[in-house]
Amino acid sequence: MATKFTPLHDRILVRRVEEADTTRGGIIIPDSAKDKPQEGEVISTGKGKINEEGKVRPLDVKEGDRILFGKYSGTEIKIDGEDFIIMREEEVLGVLSGAEKKVTAGSRR
Repeated sequence: MATKFTPLHDRILVRRVEEADTTRGGIIIPDSAKDKPQEGEVISTGKGKINEEGKVRPLDVKEGDRILFGKYSGTEIKIDGEDFIIMREEEVLGVLSGAEKKVTAGSRR
C-alpha cells in the first residue's frame, strides 16, 4: 500500500481475507455464489476511544490481528485500487488466534 492511511479515534482499517474457491469435497464455488468473507486482517488502527473523562482508552485490536466481523459491518473503501473496510472497534466480533494465514482479498501471495 503506497498511500499511508491512519484511521481516527476508535476506527480500524481492515483487509478482507478471501475464502476458498473449492469446498472440502472438491466442489468449485463460482464467484456469483460466494458471500463476502466476514474475516479480515487489521491493517491500521486509530489511537482509541475517548471516554466521558476525556481520556483515551486504547483499542483491544492491533495491526496484524485476524478478526471476525458482522456481514454488514463498516464502510467499504478503495485505496490505491485495493478494497478495504473502515469500521469501529465495537463492530469487531472477536480476534482469531492461531488461525492459518490465508490469501487476503486483492493481494495474491
